[in-house]
Amino acid sequence: MTETESTSQTELPSLYHDSSFWGMTVTQFWGAFNDNLYKQLVLLFCAQQALQGAKDQQGVALGVFALPFVFFSGLGGWYADRHTKRTIVIACKVAEIIIALLAMAAFFTGQLLPLLIVLGLLSTQSAIFGPAKYGILPEMLRSDDLPQANGVIQMTTFVAIIFGMASAGFVKQAFPDALWKTSCFCIAIAVIGTISAFWVRRTPVAHPGLPFRWSTLGINPETRTLLMQDRRLLSVLLISSVFWFVGGIVQPLVNIFGIGQLHLSESRTSLMAACMGVGISLGCVAAGRVSHKRVNFKLVTVGAWGLVLCLALMSGIGWWGPGDGLETVKQTDASLWEAFIPLNAAEWMSRTVLTLVGFFAGLFIVPLQVELQTRPPKSQKGRMIGTMNLINWVGIVLSAVFFGLFTTVCNTLNWPMSHVFLVLALVILPVALFYHPRDEALSHDAPGT
Repeated sequence: MTETESTSQTELPSLYHDSSFWGMTVTQFWGAFNDNLYKQLVLLFCAQQALQGAKDQQGVALGVFALPFVFFSGLGGWYADRHTKRTIVIACKVAEIIIALLAMAAFFTGQLLPLLIVLGLLSTQSAIFGPAKYGILPEMLRSDDLPQANGVIQMTTFVAIIFGMASAGFVKQAFPDALWKTSCFCIAIAVIGTISAFWVRRTPVAHPGLPFRWSTLGINPETRTLLMQDRRLLSVLLISSVFWFVGGIVQPLVNIFGIGQLHLSESRTSLMAACMGVGISLGCVAAGRVSHKRVNFKLVTVGAWGLVLCLALMSGIGWWGPGDGLETVKQTDASLWEAFIPLNAAEWMSRTVLTLVGFFAGLFIVPLQVELQTRPPKSQKGRMIGTMNLINWVGIVLSAVFFGLFTTVCNTLNWPMSHVFLVLALVILPVALFYHPRDEALSHDAPGT
């Protein structure tokens, strides 16, 4: 009896006692941490060059990071269906070590181009890793454990993003004249993630011998056919993309709102964004806990209405807070601890409402993620998740375009940027009003039985 057959035919441990699940959780956590640590280091490098008179290339860096997810998520889905996902996970983590070593060499040069090349390689590695990361969960866990598993995975992903971005500033401050030393952290993190990947148990190959076609780089014909036949699956995919479109605008909007409209310091504005991250983490865990072993679409409805109301509230806070337009008033805090204490009611309310925005976002996204993992046939799960990644990143890229458009309109008309929160509430409103699919029960059987 092979290891794969043994896994499918014997009783699996409970989710929170499953070393394979925790191995995958640790692996993806450090991967997301590394992505955002290095990306933020490159953005800070661009910002520093801009302060010295060069053109600000942060937009270019963000584009370099985003585009590989659009171009290579389909390829990642093909790999995930053609090979065992555990092998892909380990291979991607080994590639991450190599890329981290290249990052050290890029920082040695002190030039932006090598840093951007490495950033593109890192995001390409992540695009290949994504379908295996999410696709392996329904192959190694019981279906009714997937809501809680996805809650934990999503929570740790967002925590990794928050702390990865926050750590970049501290690391750069520690080595201002020797940025190559910051790569040592990236290398160490990649090694830790590679070691934990070996805890993940092997799962069957979903589609052995799946041929490569150029359409694999986009949405392959089988997946297109499946989406046309299964409108429920298509709607989940599109709503997931809308979610990431809104999220892609909210993140920079909070920065401009805090610094430019409430006249807060950078540290206080970062804490506002962190409140949203804490809320997302809590929402993801709550969604997993209350799903009751099913795909609970009522949580999507609750999350959508919560987002509509809270985003509208954020727009209202903009009328209350000091200042209007995009005028920036720099304000410093004597210490990090002082920054934790809000200055006024507007800051208190912003932190509270943004925490709720994050919480409802967590409720919203987890059921969609579980549905995309469980509904497709086994032979197409990897490619479907690759398609999900592609469509989500199309939404994120479009969010950058629309954010630039909103910024131009608000500057031209001298409107406060808080108006954009209301626009985003209106984007989510149709989902809250009209998207009410039935819940789906999930099987307790071990995968493969």
